[in-house]
Amino acid sequence: MAGVVQFDQYPSETLRAGEGFSLESVDPDSTPGYGGRKQDGQVLLAELDDDLGELQEKLFAESRFGGNKRILLILQAMDTAGKGGIVTHVMAAMNPQGVQFKAFKAPTEEEKSYDFLWRIEKEVPAAGMVGVFDRSHYEDVLIHRVHGWASPDELKRRYVAINEFESRLTDSGTKVVKVMLYISGEEQKKRLLARLDNPAKHWKYSRGDLDERAFWDDYMKAYQAAIDETSTPDAPWHVVPANKKWYARIAVQQLLLGALSELNLEWPKADFDVATERELVARS
Repeated sequence: MAGVVQFDQYPSETLRAGEGFSLESVDPDSTPGYGGRKQDGQVLLAELDDDLGELQEKLFAESRFGGNKRILLILQAMDTAGKGGIVTHVMAAMNPQGVQFKAFKAPTEEEKSYDFLWRIEKEVPAAGMVGVFDRSHYEDVLIHRVHGWASPDELKRRYVAINEFESRLTDSGTKVVKVMLYISGEEQKKRLLARLDNPAKHWKYSRGDLDERAFWDDYMKAYQAAIDETSTPDAPWHVVPANKKWYARIAVQQLLLGALSELNLEWPKADFDVATERELVARS
């Protein structure tokens, strides 16, 4: 990829929320590890589409011969942060038959009658699949903390339950990639106004987004607490500055490429004699 501006440092390192991480120290306008401009980032995104697609196909192929590896991408963010754009621009490089997508909405009455992880566990990706959660089990510690719907003791129980759940996933062959798309309150205001100024975007607007915006500082504290309690060695959080949509997309693409590469995927070996089969096909 001569001439393509690459990352100077891998997002898996620069964006990882390690010990002592502070959300307040992250600049939502920044592009950690990447010195290129918007146009450079767009070129990089397109250049790596084939690599991402090939790795996904290897993952899918392995599972057809007994492999149990899989990927789960968890996307969490405030409204307008760009989760949909990640799905459109990054995941589009993958074969749809190998992707399991789930957007979690407010729980139904039936779902509320079970523990909060009940509906989540039903949607974990099958072997060979790349699963994508648009929002997730983290809603049950974020919004519940902000609005006081769960007691401090219940929140602690949920943090523990989340860590145990994600540990079971990793033990069973799932690579968990947790991403918080981090935008500023000012950037969210711009994006909400842009939706209102464009009739083609009105369907995306909800008064509820504005209602929750009033609790911005509380949500940032809730995210900090969730990251503190659930960023583990096997399932760390990555906080992606997202004021620049193009940067968020290449950062998540890099995280997925890294996660797939770490699975050490291989094409399944043929269980037939290739030369014989080739001769048969040639004579057919």
